[in-house]
Amino acid sequence: MASRLPSSADLTRFCQKLNRVKTLEDDMMETSFNRCLTTVDLALLGIGAMVGSGLYVLTGTVAKETAGPAIVVSFIVAGIASLLAALCYAEFGAHVPKTGSAYMFTYVSVGEIWAFLIGWNVILEYMIGGAAVARAWSGYLDSIFDHRIKNFTETHVGTWHIPFLAHYPDFLASGILLIATAFISFGARVSSWLNHFFSAVSIGVILFILVMGFILARPQNWGAAEGGFAPFGLSGIMAGSATCFYAFVGFDVIATCSEEARNPQRAIPRAIAISLSLATGAYILVSMVLTLMVPWHSLDPDSALADAFYKRGYSWAGFIVAAGSICAMNTVLLSNLFSLPRIVYAMAEDGLFFQVFSHVHPRTQVPVVAIVVFGILMSLLALTLDLEALVQFLSIGTLLAYTFVAASVIILRFQRPKAEAPNPPVGSEATAPTSAESIHAAEPKEYESFSDKLHLVGKEEANSKREGGQLKAAFEPYLGFLADFYPGEVVTVAVVILMVSALCLSLILVFGQSQLHLPTWSYTLLILLFSLALVFSLLLISVHEQQQSTQTFQLPLVPLTPALSILINIYLMLKLNYMTWVRFSVWLIAGLLVYFGYGIWHSKENLRDSQTHTVSARYVIFPSGSLEETVQTVQPSTQPSQGLEQTAGEEEARR
Repeated sequence: MASRLPSSADLTRFCQKLNRVKTLEDDMMETSFNRCLTTVDLALLGIGAMVGSGLYVLTGTVAKETAGPAIVVSFIVAGIASLLAALCYAEFGAHVPKTGSAYMFTYVSVGEIWAFLIGWNVILEYMIGGAAVARAWSGYLDSIFDHRIKNFTETHVGTWHIPFLAHYPDFLASGILLIATAFISFGARVSSWLNHFFSAVSIGVILFILVMGFILARPQNWGAAEGGFAPFGLSGIMAGSATCFYAFVGFDVIATCSEEARNPQRAIPRAIAISLSLATGAYILVSMVLTLMVPWHSLDPDSALADAFYKRGYSWAGFIVAAGSICAMNTVLLSNLFSLPRIVYAMAEDGLFFQVFSHVHPRTQVPVVAIVVFGILMSLLALTLDLEALVQFLSIGTLLAYTFVAASVIILRFQRPKAEAPNPPVGSEATAPTSAESIHAAEPKEYESFSDKLHLVGKEEANSKREGGQLKAAFEPYLGFLADFYPGEVVTVAVVILMVSALCLSLILVFGQSQLHLPTWSYTLLILLFSLALVFSLLLISVHEQQQSTQTFQLPLVPLTPALSILINIYLMLKLNYMTWVRFSVWLIAGLLVYFGYGIWHSKENLRDSQTHTVSARYVIFPSGSLEETVQTVQPSTQPSQGLEQTAGEEEARR
């Protein structure tokens, strides 16, 4: 017998399955974690995550190879883009105080497959970030001992000459990761105390660098004799900004800790604002000091700050900087090892990743299996991979996560909770009104996905009180046809237009004249067209009502602020080199294999959908109009809904 070809209804159901969103529990403050972190704890975690190898290593690498002294401008651009993204994280972290960061935010607003891919990339981000920091930590410690550790390893173990692998195995970096993993396993409070200590030392060393650096500054190092302030031009500045994103990836550790914060509604936004402001200021000032102390082309990328003091004859100051850098990098290691297992835990708890990682130790209240397994994996990466390749790979995943979080803010702001919306019909089946209403009322709050909005056929009657996603009353005389759409549907389409136009505009700006060799008139015309499309999408969003909340922090100037974040993030992604995109694509394909092989079948939302389908399938409308109950075998997994089904059936029988 020939197999049945998939119908359009099958395709629709499949798309809805991919884009289903996470159900939010009624009490989002309930958690199996220990809510013990204050605003100060969270802010220091953010500072510790951002001010580490980025400050001590990345500044030298970008200044020498990409931007020159104009690295100062690169950090300003990266800081502004990070601020826009950070504000989006602050709104979500306060609104949805659950562990998972960008993964969780995407899951409750956009859809499951997008959330999985974001989570999959965030896992890679933290693994690479931890491994890169460990290698930088090892390099700085080695510089204190005049590279004796490196020489010993190369002599007695050997060297490698394989692309993307390190020149030699770094046993020191691997070992420090294993030690940090052990400390993280003791619980959030122990991790926080360690972070406090290392952060205090790091801040003290940064102040020392700034004071000594400005004393030793030579303005002529920015002069024409040394190549000028921007030897690589505007292109170098923007390419440097894309790489400098590595410096700011740590602020999302604060959002990841939402489930361990005492008062997440207030603590998350405040901690993000404090930590990002201090980190951005530190990066700008330190990069300024570094390029004023010595010529940019003479910097040592592996230990730029310490080496700069050595070259100026202050070896004792170089020793202090090297020791301080080790403390700063310890905070980054702790932050990465603190955040990564919690992302994995959130995905495993939702059924999208292997269930063993959702185990929380009853005494320490941390996901100990995820901590140990991914700590070991991170140590293996540090042992074998090259630092420079790791840093390039890191930025693209971070920028993608920022882009989706910004889009999620717009979508969530311009929609209503699903529990308040009328139920659309499911296929050709009809549910009994009493049972459907009781079941729907019993469900926790969840939000509509892309596919739900694009396929809903029901229309809501006009309501005197305007709610999220509805057309504003002032625009009804002119745009009345938009009021016929389901609330939030037009906004969702507008967000898609916004992202596509931002992508096209960025492609033209980055490749239009360099690779595509477009004539000036067509280059200008395309920029104008895609800019108008972007503005049109913003106007289309703006004529609809937003959800207003006075209980939690809300991002100002929506949709403009998240739209700028989307545009900047996409532009910076396209500035990364093509090999980064190739490696990123391979990782995405691996993620899709995991999702379609495991996640889509074990998702808790999939089980919930199956239970709901069992309830609705009990009622079939016959031609005569009578309502009869069909006999079905209820599997053990659908037991929770059995009582509701029987109640509805008995009610119909009595009627």
